Amino acid sequence: MTTADEKPLFDAARPVTLVTGVGRSIGIGAGIARRLAEAGWNVAFTYWTPYDARMAWGVEPDAADTIAKALEEQGANTVAIEADLTGPEAPARVFDQAQGRLGNVTALVMCHCESVASGLLDTTLESFDRHFAVNARASWLLIREFGRRFQGTQGTGRVIALTSDHTVGNLPYGASKGALDRITLAAAHEFAHLGITANVINPGPIDTGWMSDDIRDHALRQTPLGRLGSPQDTADLVEFLCSPQGQWINGQLLKSNGGFAS
Repeated sequence: MTTADEKPLFDAARPVTLVTGVGRSIGIGAGIARRLAEAGWNVAFTYWTPYDARMAWGVEPDAADTIAKALEEQGANTVAIEADLTGPEAPARVFDQAQGRLGNVTALVMCHCESVASGLLDTTLESFDRHFAVNARASWLLIREFGRRFQGTQGTGRVIALTSDHTVGNLPYGASKGALDRITLAAAHEFAHLGITANVINPGPIDTGWMSDDIRDHALRQTPLGRLGSPQDTADLVEFLCSPQGQWINGQLLKSNGGFAS
């Protein structure tokens, strides 16, 4: 795995994407990173092992190395950046490391999240604040850094965020994702002078190791296509939005969920 303090690997032939929240090789973030590498991008990605450690799925040993190797096999230069996005200084540091290693970032794809289920009566102040720090504030600061630093050709810049419409029984996650939506879609207008598009994707329920049998059965019953979504489904849409062919899609909240109805 390459690290941010190694010598730069600038490559003018391959644009650079920064993908956040790439902590597990079976996750949506990793699927997106692999698809963009396959499509000709160099990839910087973030991960935060302590988050996985306190979640039910646990830590995947050497996940960053595994993911980086898969990206390199697709011809990508890559850098893995461990980052606690609860800190307000983290987004600037992430961009410093990504750009220092790979060059200017053309596409920002945000897959990071804090996701701990709780409702109106049992959500703690600490959990509420942590969700908004990661899902909303860090996303705003990442988008802000991207806009401030963007040096790409007019029309090539991309901001993409992953969201959710989960609300009942999931107050801090759902509320902070709603804030994420508004922040991201604002960039479609406020970054118009830079030629940057900004869109939000709701991928619906995708089993990356968090689903119980009951949740899996419910999702299958509610999806007309009769299967669960995969990281590849989301990755294909992200790759299209990042391509020249996807430029005209802007300021949208897109559902890519096989028709899932909650």
